[in-house]
Formats: sequence, structure tokens, C-alpha cells
Amino acid sequence: MSVVARQGFKYTIIGYLGFILGALSTYFVFPFNFEFYGKLRFVLTTSEILVPIVVFGLSYANVRFFHQAQKDGKHQNLLSLSLLAVVLNFIVFVGLFFLFHYFFPQFKKEEWWSLKNLILPLVLVLSLSHVFNRYVSNYKRIVVPNIFENIFPKLANLIAFCFFIFLGMTEATAFGLFFGMFVLSLIGYASYANKLEKIQPDFSTGYFREKNLWKSILNYSFFGFLGNIGNYIAIKIDSVMIGVSLGMEELGVYSTLFAIISLISIPQLGLFNISAPIINKAIAEKNMEELDRFHKKTSLSLFFLGAVLFSCILAGFPFLASFIKNGTMLRESEPVVWILGSAILIDLATGFNGNIISMSKYYRFNIVIMLFLAALTVTLNFYFLEKTNFGIVGVAMATAISLTIYNIIKVLFNYIKFKVHPLTIEMIFVSIISTLAITVAIVLPNFESNLLNLVYKPAVVLVMIGIGNYFLKLFPVEEYINKKFILSIFKLGG
Repeated sequence: MSVVARQGFKYTIIGYLGFILGALSTYFVFPFNFEFYGKLRFVLTTSEILVPIVVFGLSYANVRFFHQAQKDGKHQNLLSLSLLAVVLNFIVFVGLFFLFHYFFPQFKKEEWWSLKNLILPLVLVLSLSHVFNRYVSNYKRIVVPNIFENIFPKLANLIAFCFFIFLGMTEATAFGLFFGMFVLSLIGYASYANKLEKIQPDFSTGYFREKNLWKSILNYSFFGFLGNIGNYIAIKIDSVMIGVSLGMEELGVYSTLFAIISLISIPQLGLFNISAPIINKAIAEKNMEELDRFHKKTSLSLFFLGAVLFSCILAGFPFLASFIKNGTMLRESEPVVWILGSAILIDLATGFNGNIISMSKYYRFNIVIMLFLAALTVTLNFYFLEKTNFGIVGVAMATAISLTIYNIIKVLFNYIKFKVHPLTIEMIFVSIISTLAITVAIVLPNFESNLLNLVYKPAVVLVMIGIGNYFLKLFPVEEYINKKFILSIFKLGG
């Protein structure tokens, strides 16, 4: 087995383990105190949104220009200057942060100000880690970085929460443990990079000035910065705005509901690994017929599998909530599940449309549309939070609207430029049988045992969708539920 195959297999395993760890913690541990869980989510999310400002795309420059610099023996020079630039950017950022609050003292009332002593150092640690993460990937080593990137944040949340809630430690101690996990992660990144190739700091600038590379690096980093900050804002800003406007408890409830509904996206984890090279090849060969066929096939697969999972969640959620601490608070916000789930399902139906754009000569359009999504998300969140009384349901509506518009634009762009689109008549039939299955499951009588209801109602959904699929031949289950496909997900199938 090649290095790439071994790394891919281990990467996928760790990805699923991280998902399971996060899911179990979110369902059965964090609901014991939504307020403190909300604080942890707020700190990490706010820090992650600020990271792109400090990194300024330099992490991606360490991938784009690595091999060019390596040929001249200057790749560690690139790493050293990138880390130094991040530190200097952070110092400037901190100065501007305090200067802003000096001239606008009213913002000191916001939650990020009270938590600044944790958020600001975390921004620096995450920024340095981000650079090391991309640097190490040049050596085709993605497993260990994935542990630091995927597992450690979940462990940080879990350890801090358990020490505060169950062991009676002070909030300050819990936050210290939380921050310590990320420091440990940074040390791990640096140690692993040094193990791959001994790090020899080199802060000279001559090579990049002589080759005039600094202009190319700054230009590339700037576009990386725009795309990255747009992506972070679009995906994570809702958590920050909930924390600021509604409080940490509401953020904890929203985060828990989002974790439940994110189960719908599981099929993407494996399918993208398979799809990316096929999409890239079709575009390179300008084989739009093959690209259109493959686009429709993968989109239908994602939509069908997502619809099955979504239908099961809707049928079982009321009974799952009964086994979760403070589950009544989740039940009160159940519309969030329906709204976000529908938006994610639409996202799955549009397939890998963003990847088609990013792998083409129009890749810069992804940056433009991502910035548009970020602006639209912030605007809609502000409207629903400030102008309505919908609470986190309003945030879910804002996210659903912006995500749907975002996907419609990408579908139209791909159709105009490549004459490909993901939509098929089969998707309509999938929607019909899924709706019927959910309706029947909800209408059927409930037993006294919530455990029995949790099992039998989703089972009814599965049976009905299975029967519908058998007669309508919408999705070739037999092609996917087999050894070859399972192995291919884990990059063993060739």
C-alpha cells in the first residue's frame, strides 16, 4: 500500500472517530449545562473567525510555494518567515483590538471583551498551528495533523466541561485546561514537523527579494485570506451572533441541535475522496458530458442518503431528546432541526458544485461567492436576531436562506459555464417517498416506552423508503452496500 493510501485510510478513520466523539459528547455530556457549553463554543468559534485575519493566507502560501522553495533549499526559510509574520500580524491585531475598544467603549459590554484574555492567546496558538498544519501536508503526512485538528478541539471541550461541571473546578481552571489542549496541539505540530525534517530557523529575506517571490506570495496569500475569512464567517458567525445577542445558554442549545442535524452530512465524508480526482480529470480533459453524468450521479447519491438520514432524525428526534439531559429545551427549539436539515439536504442535492468551480479556471469566483455568502449570512442573522423574536429559530432561517441562495448561484454558474447541473427527476421521487415516510411515522401511535418509539419510528421510515426505492429504482443500493465501495471510502479500493 502506498504512503498516500495508508495516510488516506488512517485519515478517514480518525475523521469518523472525531465525529463520533463530538456527537456523543454533544448529545449526552454537554446538555448538562448549555450555558458553559455555549461559552466554550463561543470562545473557540470567535477565535477561529479571527484566525484568518492573523494568518492572512500565509498557511496556503506554504503549500503553493513549498516545492519551488524546496528546490532551492529555502522551504524552511518560507516556514520561518511565515511564522514570524503571523506573530507580527498578531501583535498588530491586538493593538488594533484594544485601540478599537478604546475609541468605542460601548463594545466592552460584548461577550468577547469579557473573554478576551482567553480568546486572544487562542487566536495566536491556532494561527501558528494552521501554518504548521499546511506545512506538514507537503510531506504527504495528513494523519497526525488531523489528530491535532480534529480530535484535540473535541477533547479540549470535553475535558474543560467535565472538570467544571462534574469535578467542581473553577471556570478559570476549566478555561486553562481548554487553552492548554491547544498549546499541547501546537507543540505537537512543531515536534512532528521537526521529526519529518529537522527545523532550522532562517529569517533571512534575500531569497524572496532576489527572486521577487514576495509579490507572488503576498498576492496568493491575499486571495487565500479572502476565501478563508469568507468561509469562516459564513459557517461560524451564527454562533458568535447567538452568543452576543441571545446568551450562552441559547448558543449551547443551538450547537447541540446543529450537531444532531449534521449527521445528514456524513455521506460527504467518504464520497468527496472518491469524487475529487474524477471531477479534476473531467475538467482537465474538457469532457463535460462525463462531468454532467458524474455530477448528477453523486448529487443523487448524496441527496438520497441525506434524505434517509434526515427522515430518520425527524421521526426519532422527539424520543431521542427524552434521553438527553435538559432535552425539553431541545424540544422547544425543534423547528431548528427541520429548517437546518432542509437547508443541508438542498446543499447535498447540489452535490460538489463548489468543487467543480474551484478545480476550474474560474476558481476565483468561489472567493467572490463565499464573500457574498458571508455578507448575506451576517445581514440575515442581524435581521432575525434584532428585528424579530424568533431567537435561534430565526438564526436557523437565516442560515437556511443564505445557504440555499448560495447553492442556487453555484448551480446556475456551473450550468452557464460548463452546461452541467446536479438536478434529476429522481430527486423529486426521493422527496415524495421521504415525505410520505415521515408523515406516516409521525401519525403512527406512540408507545409508552420512548426507547421503543426511538427504534420503531425510524425503522418505519427505513422500510417505507426501502419499498419505494425498490419499485421506483431511484438509487442503486446494491452498488454501494458492498465490500468494494466500503473499501473505496477508506481509500483501499483503488
